Amino acid sequence: GGDPGLYPGHIPTSPLQKALLAAGSALAALRDPYRHDMVAVLGETTGCLVLPNLRDKMRNDPEGSRILQERPRIRLSTLDVEGLRGLPDGTLGREYLRFLEDNKVSPDTRMPAKFVDDEELAYVIQRYREVHDMMHTLLGMPTNMLGEVVVKWFEAIQTGLPMCVLGAAFGPIHLNSRKLQVLATELIPWAIRSGRNASCILNIYYEQRWEQTVASLREEMGIFPPP
Repeated sequence: GGDPGLYPGHIPTSPLQKALLAAGSALAALRDPYRHDMVAVLGETTGCLVLPNLRDKMRNDPEGSRILQERPRIRLSTLDVEGLRGLPDGTLGREYLRFLEDNKVSPDTRMPAKFVDDEELAYVIQRYREVHDMMHTLLGMPTNMLGEVVVKWFEAIQTGLPMCVLGAAFGPIHLNSRKLQVLATELIPWAIRSGRNASCILNIYYEQRWEQTVASLREEMGIFPPP
């Protein structure tokens, strides 16, 4: 029984259920920012106002609309790992692979969307999740707590997704005072300036930019060089 889903894996939920999921996942995500599953649920259940806005930004951009039409996925199965490894240092592809290997992360650990009640918007949040590691690469930030907070600030300004705002606001709780000082005086102001200045992160077809240097892509997007 129950409603058939709008796309494979979709779980229809009422507004009340969404609110309860959001509250529960927010608490879990604050306690443990590495709980990707809870952060993911939070993004889906609270992103209903922001996601259409992000989708419209994609629709109104030539590269973004092509991404929406072609629906590329960033997964280990779609990456030519050896090809990326063979690219020169400094290129997006080489640095992205280095980021994945150095931090022992995989794009495949990003949870598929389940609670977004629109198939196209489900893709938008999926795409956002899959380019998250690309943001680390472009911003030159590791996956430690400090790096995550900086990336979240950048993404919060860029997307307005509530999960980013929460991560940006509460992430610093987990940092010591020296790191907080660096964060407050250098990294967060840079992330905010870059987030405001940069073009929409979802409008770059990263898979077709592997050979471009990180520096030139940063410049093209309007991300300031890291402090």
